[in-house]
Amino acid sequence: MVNLDAINRPTWRSRNVLNKYRYLAGYVDPGERAATEYLSAECRDKPILDIGVGAGRTTSLLQPISSDYIGVDYTRELLDIAVRKNPRVKYRLMDARDMHAFADGSFYLVNFSFNAIDAVGYDDRIRILGEVNRVMQPGGVYLFSGHNASGPGARECIQTVLPKFSSNPLKLGWRLGRFALSLPLIAYHRMMYSGLREERDGYVVSNAAAHNFGLVILYTTITEQNRQLAAAGFKTEAVFDSEKGREVSDDEDLSQVRWLHYIARKL
Repeated sequence: MVNLDAINRPTWRSRNVLNKYRYLAGYVDPGERAATEYLSAECRDKPILDIGVGAGRTTSLLQPISSDYIGVDYTRELLDIAVRKNPRVKYRLMDARDMHAFADGSFYLVNFSFNAIDAVGYDDRIRILGEVNRVMQPGGVYLFSGHNASGPGARECIQTVLPKFSSNPLKLGWRLGRFALSLPLIAYHRMMYSGLREERDGYVVSNAAAHNFGLVILYTTITEQNRQLAAAGFKTEAVFDSEKGREVSDDEDLSQVRWLHYIARKL
């Protein structure tokens, strides 16, 4: 089994990622907006735990729902940015696999955004689901996103990141120049990680194109993810696609959907 921590943690601390996340703001896709709006009225003024808060992007999305809010992340460098941006917000350095600092039933809404749960291995994913269930109140909701094993992301390669043609010579030149600068790192990461691909029943471990192919992540089918949630004591209530923000099910064609936003209720 691939040690995803050894690969992914250095990427989260890299200058490229810190600079990108420092300025990231708002919803990352229509599905995140739809899923958050689906829950906002129900979760008004209830305690919220925001896992994988990174540099604080989701703080501005969730704090208007409830001021009873805390954000956690396991990457200190990203969390330091969040603290500087939002000095009055409660943040803690914490790994979602071990949240013993929180008592059972502490939160009504637990959020884990931007597919961050995919950055750990399968066994750790199951462990996280157990910890999330433990810290949630009965009837509470878990909102998270995960890469779709049936979608195009699970088949990413160098061609995925080739610069798009533009009839504007300045724009095309800028794209080509940026790609040329990143190409050595892309080539290095592909040499190191492309051979680590594993295909299992319901999920795929593969080198993702994000951050110059600096991540190896777990892509999960919607059917497998629903099974994991049920085993951890949740009932999947709604799933939204990343492309249009529409509600989807596991019996339709999701081959063009890059990731999915899940809303699961604790039983």
